[in-house]
Amino acid sequence: MTRQQMIDINADMGEGFGRWRIADDDALLKIVSSASVACGFHAGDPDTMARTFALAKENGVAIGAHPGFADLAGFGRRQIPHSTGEIERLVAYQVGAAQAMAALAGHRITYVKAHGALGNLTETNDDVAAAVTRAVRAVDPSLICLTIALGAQHQLCREKGYPVRAEVFADRGYCGEGRMIPRAEPGAVITDPAAAAARAVNMVLSQAIPTREDCMIPTAMDSICIHSDTPAALAIAGAVRAALEKAGIAIRPFAP
Repeated sequence: MTRQQMIDINADMGEGFGRWRIADDDALLKIVSSASVACGFHAGDPDTMARTFALAKENGVAIGAHPGFADLAGFGRRQIPHSTGEIERLVAYQVGAAQAMAALAGHRITYVKAHGALGNLTETNDDVAAAVTRAVRAVDPSLICLTIALGAQHQLCREKGYPVRAEVFADRGYCGEGRMIPRAEPGAVITDPAAAAARAVNMVLSQAIPTREDCMIPTAMDSICIHSDTPAALAIAGAVRAALEKAGIAIRPFAP
């Protein structure tokens, strides 16, 4: 199959805490091909991580660590000032925790994807992108960095020859620079399953990101993300997968 005929679908998972669950991870794991699992800082805890990893293994779903800022109250979506050294340590700590809980569940972490505000900074801030990448490389250089398409971390990894894959979003709108529209602005979050599915097929077939200015920005893409806390996330995930397969696009994990 050519690259355009194959894509990964990943969802951010394990983002509850204790007895509280934010999404139907059990059902999502029957749809997606990769699961990016919270590591306890923005969401998640050891029990949630272990359970999610075990369920992913049962469903043949690849798993990644999803580190973020230590911000349970803000779900990791607030920028918290850190030095680059602090960012390295908080990422390394979370990746190590994810690897340990995955091993306990009999599964293996194959990639790392930064969450929320930290992920947004890896898109636009060269220093943060480098710090996150250094942390991943220090813990395990075989791990793939799943990065925002066209962002600083993706460019850095490509220049250095590090394992990297590019991610686009089915449930987020984009502006003219190929950046995601800030969540506070209209059009930032797409909650209509049919609209998200049509966008996903359009992106994969065109290998480009549609923007609110009606432009198409070319980019490589290896994975389509669906945020599990987006309203109707389960319906969106099902619609996206069905539409991709109907268009002849196979769903495969980018890092089995």
